[in-house]
Amino acid sequence: MVSMNRLTTEKRAQIIGCLVEGNSIRATARMTGAAKNTITKLLADLGEACTEYQDGVLVDLPCEVVEADEIWSYCYAKQKNVPEQFKGSPGYGDVWTFTAICADTKLVPSWLVGERTSDDAEYFLTDLASRMASRIQLSTDGHSMYAATVGTSFRQNVDWAQIQKQYATDPAQGGKYSPAVSIGTKRIPRKGDPDPDRISTSYVERQNLTMRMGMRRFTRLTNGFSRKVENLAHAVSLHFMHYNFARPHASLKERYPRTPAMAAGVADHIWSLEEIAALLD
Repeated sequence: MVSMNRLTTEKRAQIIGCLVEGNSIRATARMTGAAKNTITKLLADLGEACTEYQDGVLVDLPCEVVEADEIWSYCYAKQKNVPEQFKGSPGYGDVWTFTAICADTKLVPSWLVGERTSDDAEYFLTDLASRMASRIQLSTDGHSMYAATVGTSFRQNVDWAQIQKQYATDPAQGGKYSPAVSIGTKRIPRKGDPDPDRISTSYVERQNLTMRMGMRRFTRLTNGFSRKVENLAHAVSLHFMHYNFARPHASLKERYPRTPAMAAGVADHIWSLEEIAALLD
């Protein structure tokens, strides 16, 4: 096994590569030969470094159209199985991660691991607003918490619309895990003058799939969930560091491959895993 104080940048990069491709801590340990505790400590330290770096560079962004959503996961135990002494405590049971994505650059400028409450929504949206260079058009789902938070967070300087989807059960797709079928979508302008053609949450919902594919902790029907909410937050930070800076996006390719950070003007090259690992140096 490889101990933390002997990890080279190359070994860190190897571990990072496993984690950002959706492998669990145990699988990463088997693949790299590093101890589980070593990988967990690396994730925690690097997650903090990625958060600090992105917090500093993802500012004054040229985004014009942004989509926001929340994605569900859980920590410690499923909500119904949370022990009595932990019920109602943040970080136990249901956990919601707020995310936002720029529809043009595909950059994820802001996220928050927390609860699906108005307080957390306002904190997330206020952070998002502070990173924008100018007024944006914002699309969210129809959750009621946004009605009390969008205007305050953006100080009314936003064109905002909600998308309300209607679902029904398809009798032909019977089964415990069959998803509901969308039977209608309504686009509702809420503030300002949003462009009807750009009211959408398609990109951010696709980002949810990217998160579930890239982080084992978000995979459904798995025992790969986070035991501590702090580790979930570290994993999310590392994921978006890799997504924003090191993973070329197919829709952004012009003369050469580009990452969302390059498209947004906050990076001038595709980051390597070694560069991400070097954030700890």
